[in-house]
Amino acid sequence: MHFKKEFDFVKLSKSAFIFSIVLTIAGIIALAAFGLNYSVDFRAGSNVDVKLSKNVTKAEVQPLLDNIGIGKDATVSPGDNRVNIRFTKELSEDQDEQLKTAIHKLDNTASFEINTVDPEMAKELGRNAIYSVLISCIGIIIYVSIRFEWRFALAAIIALLHDAFMVVAIFSIFRLEVSLTFIVAVLTIIGYSINDTIVIFDRIRENLRFGKTKTREDLAKLLNHSVNQMLMRSLYTAFTVFIAAFFLFLFGGESIKMFSLAMVIGLIFGAYSSIFIASPLWLFFKYKQKPNGKAVKPSKA
Repeated sequence: MHFKKEFDFVKLSKSAFIFSIVLTIAGIIALAAFGLNYSVDFRAGSNVDVKLSKNVTKAEVQPLLDNIGIGKDATVSPGDNRVNIRFTKELSEDQDEQLKTAIHKLDNTASFEINTVDPEMAKELGRNAIYSVLISCIGIIIYVSIRFEWRFALAAIIALLHDAFMVVAIFSIFRLEVSLTFIVAVLTIIGYSINDTIVIFDRIRENLRFGKTKTREDLAKLLNHSVNQMLMRSLYTAFTVFIAAFFLFLFGGESIKMFSLAMVIGLIFGAYSSIFIASPLWLFFKYKQKPNGKAVKPSKA
């Protein structure tokens, strides 16, 4: 697609870099100060999700837990016709039954979903989550290095890590729950983002083959033209998936709300990074290839 007036993404990228650096610093501070709000998937204990026919308050639920003797280990989070109770220790079968009996005094139609994770399982899940993200990043580096060149690979992986970290930082700042579905969302975001980035990189490489890039300014113009050519394709794709994820968040079940929210945030940052982070980063690395004014050779296919 050709534009009568093309956007100067190289110039706009300077503001984008500042914005991303500020968000990254804020995310690091939030993670250092608050950490992540891990679900029972990643730490030992029991998580009880109660569906009710009416709204209840923490003040109504907490005394019931105190009477059973499990109140001090519990964090009560009321919601719309539901209440989530997280325990730092595993509940015994007897405590499960006592809890159900107590909650039924508030609402005899209440239904329960109880999840329990022991310490070893929590550690294993945490390790596997980290390994899955690292292995996917390594695979992407290898693929892009072979398919394109190392500058493309380095720019792509920085953009992917940027997207993943932005999602993690926002979940930390707003104390949103991090569960196994969150990890699935992060991996999905990485896959979507690299796909969008590769499409733009492929157009840059194609234009490099036929374009005359004798100076750095020529290369910057080529990048701007390439991104402008793929801009609407990237935005349309991102918007289509965003709409699906957004309505899943609004109307989906409680078990996939955090997955959908992570997807919504990740899709926004994925489209943003493909245009304003990955491509300008490649240009920055390419700038280092030759001194100013010297010819810049096209990358090998």
